[in-house]
Amino acid sequence: MPNEIKDLHTVDETSFPYVFEQNATVTLKSGKGLVRCNVYRPKSSSTTPVPVLVTYGPYGKDIHYKDFHAKSFSEVNPRHKSAHSAWETPDPGFWTEHGYAVVRADERGLGQSPGVLDTMSRGTSEAFVDVVEWAADQTWSTGKVGLLGISYYAGSQWRVAARQPKGLAAIVPWEGMSDYYRDRCRHGGILSNAFIKFWWNRQVITNQYGLAGRQARNWGPDTLEGDLSEDELAANRNDQTVDNAANKFRDEAYYASKEYDMADIQVPLLSVGNWGGILLHLRGNVEGYTQAGSQRKFLRMITGRHDLPFYYDEEAEVQRSFLDAFLKGEDRDGWTAEAGSPNAAPPVSLVLRKGDVGFNDAEKERAYARRDEQEWPIARTQYTKFYLTPELGLAGGDTPTTKAKLGYRALGTIDKPELLQFTTAPFEKETEITGHVVAHLNVSVTPDPAGPTPSDIDLFVTLRYISPAGNEVFYTGTAGDPVPLTKGWLRVSLRKVDTTHPKYRDYLPHRNYTSCDVQPVIQGEPYAVDVEVWPTNVVVEEGGRLVFEVSSGDTQGSGIFLHNDPTDRSPEVFQGTNHIHFGPQFENYVTLPVIPEKN
Repeated sequence: MPNEIKDLHTVDETSFPYVFEQNATVTLKSGKGLVRCNVYRPKSSSTTPVPVLVTYGPYGKDIHYKDFHAKSFSEVNPRHKSAHSAWETPDPGFWTEHGYAVVRADERGLGQSPGVLDTMSRGTSEAFVDVVEWAADQTWSTGKVGLLGISYYAGSQWRVAARQPKGLAAIVPWEGMSDYYRDRCRHGGILSNAFIKFWWNRQVITNQYGLAGRQARNWGPDTLEGDLSEDELAANRNDQTVDNAANKFRDEAYYASKEYDMADIQVPLLSVGNWGGILLHLRGNVEGYTQAGSQRKFLRMITGRHDLPFYYDEEAEVQRSFLDAFLKGEDRDGWTAEAGSPNAAPPVSLVLRKGDVGFNDAEKERAYARRDEQEWPIARTQYTKFYLTPELGLAGGDTPTTKAKLGYRALGTIDKPELLQFTTAPFEKETEITGHVVAHLNVSVTPDPAGPTPSDIDLFVTLRYISPAGNEVFYTGTAGDPVPLTKGWLRVSLRKVDTTHPKYRDYLPHRNYTSCDVQPVIQGEPYAVDVEVWPTNVVVEEGGRLVFEVSSGDTQGSGIFLHNDPTDRSPEVFQGTNHIHFGPQFENYVTLPVIPEKN
């Protein structure tokens, strides 16, 4: 057992260009423990209060960025390197220099914050509310709080903003999923197990409160109150690798407890999504922006790795400009102006991916142009059907009428993917594709001879771009890996679409993913399904082609985000041959958002 809870709050006013408070204590209103945080604030804040930026997460307020991910830190913009830089969070040196205090909290059950480790849960979101309200109430604070951070430190912002804590004035979720089930855990109902396992084992439980030997491993200081035993550690955490596998539907308590109403988000928000984040955050940034109830909300799309652009000079200036407008009342760029007025900041700002500039090369990606829009999706979008043909074509125009059935082996792997690829003719003119994609397919499954009788189908679809030179163009993925344009998934037993739901749109079929939505899949019987494909952008050059790929497993571009849990995707349920049916009664097409030029 650890020792009695200690108060080891320290204040250092001389060692750094800012005041450094370590282990300040936030007492939780629920009565269930406390949260400890570090505070970095301008030295002038003792007499002149400043606005506050808050982060709350699992990666350790005391673990320096260089220790958490040395290679990434070596590539960070030097202006955002200080004695207290930390992974995916605003740098104290930069932000205190610009008149902000930074509060970095250890999430409950992690680092120096005691309690049950239960990431992304309702309880930990409510503890985050307490931290925000605490920061707003300090003598060195103006009472205005902003949220700024990447990935986990972005995804958590949606949930706390929906709870409307006192003092919260603006949020900047930078590459942050907003829908726990659909964006992160179960893509189309299929368990995204590999990333969750990697993330949990490397970045979360290594920092659990009470874990022995953290300081010896250079992973932050040891727990102030002492170590916990292995049994105590296990009893004090809810393991995401176990819980996400054990729970399949949104009406189960595990997933239901993490739901919230995005319309309850009322504060100004700047949602920053990355076109390359096709397996984790991209959908959440777009849907978070779309569904939030904020009067002042903005969507900005970028490219590049998930860790570095946050610190680029130009992107940091966008962050600062937005936060200055709503936390300091200093609006340089029209964020607070009436929408549609001449000096108003554009609601949507898009980077346009044109050409083959390679991947994971920030300088070359600067060749991409940027364009402002007034809404999302773009109002002038022409949703255009490209039909799959039995000859493996992808064509506009009339519906193919040839009767046929194409098959591919189920349970393909990334090493030996089993797939079909449908390719367009070379485009006759430059064509922009920007927005949401839907694939309509007619699919069935048949068993192997002497094999089990399959009772479900997992569909994995990918959209790829082939340059006029005949090479596939790869883009920068989350971890700097090469990725295609976009991907989508669907478990066919969860094909039911709720057309009556307020979030249903023709370009984005809404599924509830509850236990009541499960429908049978009988071998040999065709089923018409609409597969949600995540939003994308590409400028198809004259002579370029698009490829639409249908497979029964993860293919190139999936990286660490694999869906290969042997229980979730067991041979007893999925083994066999998957088919796509063609004919007069079987239309198969991909609806692409074609953007005409502005008048």
